[in-house]
Amino acid sequence: MRLRIGARLFEGPGPFVMGVVNATPDSFSDGGRFLSPDAAAAQAERLAEEGADLVDLGGESTRPGAAPVDAVEERRRVVPVVARLRARGFALPISIDTSKAEVARAALEAGADLVNDVHGLADPALARVVADAGAPVVLMHTRGTPATMQDLAVYRDLLAEVAAELRQALARAVAAGVAEERIILDPGLGFAKTPGQSVELLARVGELRALGRPLLVGPSRKRFIGHLTGAPVEDRLPGTLAAVTACVLAGVELVRVHDVAAARQAAQVAAALRQAAILR
Repeated sequence: MRLRIGARLFEGPGPFVMGVVNATPDSFSDGGRFLSPDAAAAQAERLAEEGADLVDLGGESTRPGAAPVDAVEERRRVVPVVARLRARGFALPISIDTSKAEVARAALEAGADLVNDVHGLADPALARVVADAGAPVVLMHTRGTPATMQDLAVYRDLLAEVAAELRQALARAVAAGVAEERIILDPGLGFAKTPGQSVELLARVGELRALGRPLLVGPSRKRFIGHLTGAPVEDRLPGTLAAVTACVLAGVELVRVHDVAAARQAAQVAAALRQAAILR
């Protein structure tokens, strides 16, 4: 992986850890805790202290069944956070987790570096914003909306169809003027996937490296962990660390997590194991 995000060059196999900041009242994992700009900025700074390589800021929950948020409200939630962090000299790259063109534009103008779109640049207006800004972008796989996506988790061949739809998103981004070397792909664990499908996708995620772009995977506290273990959201850290380990062993470059310090330690051990296996 060789990708410049803001002032930082991400080079090598990683693992690189993306810390999650949800400036929302209804996130499945920590809804409401970081809704105010000051609380969200403080959380980003905590994640940086824990060893995050970049942070991902979102103002709209994308959990199954979540209510949509209009662009004005989403922008109100996230742009002041970006502005506060940059005013304080926050050094890490900031990713804006949005599917709305005007939110992405405002966040990039305020100092964000990366757009993380769960809909894979399905909106041509967002694709133009990303292309015009020359910003890196994460293209995630999903189907439908938070209200409908679980009804669309129907696949004949899960990995082949996810790969094909990610290829379509990649082609769409390039056709819109986004440089291919600025694109990261995310298979979208839990998005239009049943718990069983998320497990299968995680087990085979290394096969998606054939797409030729860096991979980002977000297993943190996801429903499939609760399905496997019976653990509620707040008790899913051990399962998350197992999933992070699987990702790194499979060659995934970036992992998106809430618990940065623990995930970084697991990722570092997994990376050492992967390297030792390569050298044998």
